[in-house]
Amino acid sequence: MRVKKKTVVLIDDDQDFLEMNRRLLEKNGYMVSCFDNTSRAIRTMREQKPDLVVTDLMMTSMDSGFRVSAEIKQDPSLGDIPVIIVTAASSRRGFDFKPHSSEELKCINADAYFDKPVSQHEFMAKVRELTEECMENGKNV
Repeated sequence: MRVKKKTVVLIDDDQDFLEMNRRLLEKNGYMVSCFDNTSRAIRTMREQKPDLVVTDLMMTSMDSGFRVSAEIKQDPSLGDIPVIIVTAASSRRGFDFKPHSSEELKCINADAYFDKPVSQHEFMAKVRELTEECMENGKNV
């Protein structure tokens, strides 16, 4: 019996971030689709539902990541997809968006949050946790 690879959608306007994390995820057995455009990413997700979404916070606007995560979580066909938000806003702009509780994570429509640069070990541990949790709960099957 062949096991279906889990799929991850990466959304970021930083091509280096997309490429580095695409390689990391593929090396760890995931199928990856990369987007630098949130609208195109959402359209594709509606056609081919992924197991996980990783989105940057600030892209075309300062709240692009918040808007895309809200759109995913409010869409009945996508709402069960785990979302990880990553950002360099803290280090580059001095903003502190980091949620300090599960309630704050829920308020930003995310299942996890990382500041850039992201530790590959911590990132992959969270990806595995969220995609395995997804399959255990019967989501995205």
